[in-house]
Amino acid sequence: MKRIIGIDPGLVHTGWGVIDAVGNERRYVASGVILPPKNAPLPVRLAYIFTELGALIRQWKPLEAGIEITFVNQNPTTTLLLGHARAAAILALATEKISIFEYEPNKIKKAITGAGHAGKDQIGMMIRALLPNANPKTADEADALAIALAHSNYSRIIN
Repeated sequence: MKRIIGIDPGLVHTGWGVIDAVGNERRYVASGVILPPKNAPLPVRLAYIFTELGALIRQWKPLEAGIEITFVNQNPTTTLLLGHARAAAILALATEKISIFEYEPNKIKKAITGAGHAGKDQIGMMIRALLPNANPKTADEADALAIALAHSNYSRIIN
């Protein structure tokens, strides 16, 4: 059995999802969203993501992590800020000595739906089909579970 955590980083919402991969079977373990204080200064929000994710890692004890690669938005400031949230998440994973694998959004979508340009509703539908016990309440949570599932699929090819 391999326990995997998927991370969908963001300064407002950081989605996370934990699954177990046992052979060809995928089992839902837990998921949620880290919600840094909205009006807090950037360093406080980053510290919150780092601390909360560290606690989740210690609680659920994943062996590996999949994290979404930041794509370049039309607004460079938004891209840079998202990169900060991603760095806080990567640092939390690295501090806990979790192996980190990075995936582009279209590769995650393709691994889950078969289409690299699938919409949020398609991702949610596939999460519910592939992980029947999962009931993601937000797109960030569903995306994190999709990242964990995508990593489980890609890691079978790599290993």
